[in-house]
Amino acid sequence: MSKKYERRITDLVRTHVCALLEREINDPRVAGITITDVALSQDTRHAKVFYSVIGDAERKAEVQRGLESAAGWVSRELGKRLHTRNTPHIWFEFDESLERGDRMSQLFDEIRVQNEARKG
Repeated sequence: MSKKYERRITDLVRTHVCALLEREINDPRVAGITITDVALSQDTRHAKVFYSVIGDAERKAEVQRGLESAAGWVSRELGKRLHTRNTPHIWFEFDESLERGDRMSQLFDEIRVQNEARKG
């Protein structure tokens, strides 16, 4: 599969999954999530959809259960919209990169405050 085709299908999957989760799903557990990335297998049979959500561990677990419950429906709806040879099987995975970035930002702020306190 060419990189151009892979990028185009990945963008289509991301666009349609976002639209489905924002407008058409009736499960309140998945409200307020952000799709951060999509990783498509080379044969386009599997798509790992990375998401982020604000909340504690209980909220994240609730969202994960809701997304796992909706994965089959999302895959079927994608099949109706994509018109490709293969319809990707959707897997949802929590994206920790935003939390790690926030934690790193907090650590840098703490270091900056400590350095200013030493100078002052």
